[in-house]
Amino acid sequence: MPNVSEIEVREIRPGEEVNVASLSAYLSRFPGFAVDDIEISQFPSGSSNLTYLVRIGKSEYVLRRPPFGNTVKTAHDMKREFNVLSKLSAVYKPAPRPLLFCDDISVIGSDFYLMERRNGLIIRGRSPSAQDFGQSETLDNSHPFRLALCRSFVKNLAELHSLDYKAAGLAELGKPAGYNRRQVEGWTRRYFAAKTDDRADLEKAIAWLHENVPAESAASLIHNDYKFDNIMLDAEDLTQITTVLDWEMVTIGDPLMDLGTTLGYWMSADSGEEMLKMPFNPRVLMENISRSELAAMYAAASGRDVSNILFYYVFGTFKIAVIAQQIYARHVRGFTKDERFTAFGGFAAALGRFAQSAVERGEI
Repeated sequence: MPNVSEIEVREIRPGEEVNVASLSAYLSRFPGFAVDDIEISQFPSGSSNLTYLVRIGKSEYVLRRPPFGNTVKTAHDMKREFNVLSKLSAVYKPAPRPLLFCDDISVIGSDFYLMERRNGLIIRGRSPSAQDFGQSETLDNSHPFRLALCRSFVKNLAELHSLDYKAAGLAELGKPAGYNRRQVEGWTRRYFAAKTDDRADLEKAIAWLHENVPAESAASLIHNDYKFDNIMLDAEDLTQITTVLDWEMVTIGDPLMDLGTTLGYWMSADSGEEMLKMPFNPRVLMENISRSELAAMYAAASGRDVSNILFYYVFGTFKIAVIAQQIYARHVRGFTKDERFTAFGGFAAALGRFAQSAVERGEI
């Protein structure tokens, strides 16, 4: 896996193919899509909705569809995602612009939408150094650079939370009142629906969450899966974010729940080799900048009170564990042949341990 790269594309995984002829015939109905020469490949790093690169002549587009074997319709609603991005891209530059939506499942076997392709860099594994770009002055791997990168990352999240979602036409996207309790209850149901093994630590953390749900701190537009491998950076200045990807869980809710998910992805140095090497965030950042520091950066950027961040971190860790468990359950039940997912049961168990450990320590 590259440390610094544009998003890689590969041949489509077995069982996740797209009917090229059918897609070509469908696109030919729309002006501007010359479909004489169409190629489709897959972005392999995603683990939820499936994402493909569609090349039509010299033009490139991105196609998004739900995963095969999807049993949670509300978590993979292509129409909702398309409608959100249609409005959000007009007021928030990092959001890519969608182009067309198809609800005719005869075309590729599910509904889908097509959007513009954004170009930029993803960093994984470790922070980039000057040598990665053949530069000696503008980039380095120093602690000040890492801090600047993280501040930009957190500031962008705070800026998303500050958007006037009502003016953007997104007020109907969610119901902020009671959001926190609904999230705890909803993700608990999803966990038990996808349960394959006993996970005592995770279930203890679930019980604690139910007993400690706070009132909502505010109402904001929230991404719900904000992490480093869902952002693209400017190749000329890696502290500038050009694109935010994967908007499938966007809603209106408590912004601290969004921050909690981001913190849940942020492994500490003692999390173990397997968790530290996950590509969600550059490893060197996680080993040198703590979750508490990220929370303080957010407080400074947003002006929000983060004194109850323990609840939000435990919830975020629990939610990510459920996502891992759902993916693992799809693999166990034979709905996907992607061998990456054999390890997701272990990830869910580890995240359960981290959540319960934070509860017992009383800190993130």
